[in-house]
Amino acid sequence: MQTLTEGKKAPAFKGVDQNGNSISLSDFKGQKLILYFYPQDNTPTCTEQACNLRDNHALLKKKGYVVVGVSPDDITKHKKFETKFKLPFTLIADTGNKIISKYGVWAEKQMFGNKYMGVVRTTFVIDEKGYIRKIIQRPKVRQHAAEILEDI
Repeated sequence: MQTLTEGKKAPAFKGVDQNGNSISLSDFKGQKLILYFYPQDNTPTCTEQACNLRDNHALLKKKGYVVVGVSPDDITKHKKFETKFKLPFTLIADTGNKIISKYGVWAEKQMFGNKYMGVVRTTFVIDEKGYIRKIIQRPKVRQHAAEILEDI
């Protein structure tokens, strides 16, 4: 697992969004990016997080941020998630865990005594020049937008 820190250059990435469009970090040059990693579409906690970002999207946009979510789910599942919850932002389908691995958020987890590999919920706030300004590990999903804007 790669360990990224605040102040480091964000790793370049390429992926495909819920509409089949190619997306890369360079697409956001000159913009502030909220890159949030989450385990799975349509699960209670992931849905709460996405809906908090949706409900605060206008405020985040006003502050100059673009929101992009990343999970290992495929394009079809992302599109259904976007439609069902009227999400106004991009969701990258990282089915091969390439972006997830580059950002060091693929790790061993444990649930009900069982260990497994999965996405560790983490958000990276990346500045206009591509540097990581803030890393939020284990975000408070119901207050995630406020957490992002705190201390920035």
